[in-house]
Amino acid sequence: MSWKPGDRKRAVDAMIRVDQAGEYGATRIYAGQLAVMGARSAAARSISAMALQEERHRAYFDRLIAERGVRPTLLQPFWNVAGFALGAVTAAMGPKAAMACTAAVETEIDRHYAEQLAALGDEEPELAGAIAEFQAEELEHRDTALAAGAQEAIAYPIMSGMIRLGCKVAIAAAKRI
Repeated sequence: MSWKPGDRKRAVDAMIRVDQAGEYGATRIYAGQLAVMGARSAAARSISAMALQEERHRAYFDRLIAERGVRPTLLQPFWNVAGFALGAVTAAMGPKAAMACTAAVETEIDRHYAEQLAALGDEEPELAGAIAEFQAEELEHRDTALAAGAQEAIAYPIMSGMIRLGCKVAIAAAKRI
């Protein structure tokens, strides 16, 4: 990839900022779902396992933000509330709706991480390696959600489309704000 002087750092900083915000948002979605579902159902056990991986992803990006002096998104208080609310609402709709939320979010995160990997090319091998690893885990989350009946949720196409659009907007905003 050909970077102009000064552009490379800004572009990588934006990647780290948006990825940390996204992983934080994912932890909040799962926290909202688990607050409503409790911990005893099969869906809750799957969500708990996915939440642990998201915590590990977030911790990695938290570390990069601190080490590289990247400004975190100013929207974190919003992601805190919005993520938790999205998780709680979808869980209140039932386990399939909670899984539909996961499938929609992870579909967008897969696309987002693929774009980042293409942009990084051979640059930033540690970051690219982590993104590739996390992308594989996000795809596992999506596949778990689909296998658990995500597409059987009430109004799945509408819910999925709205959540995916929300993810796109969140990604664009976190890059800049």
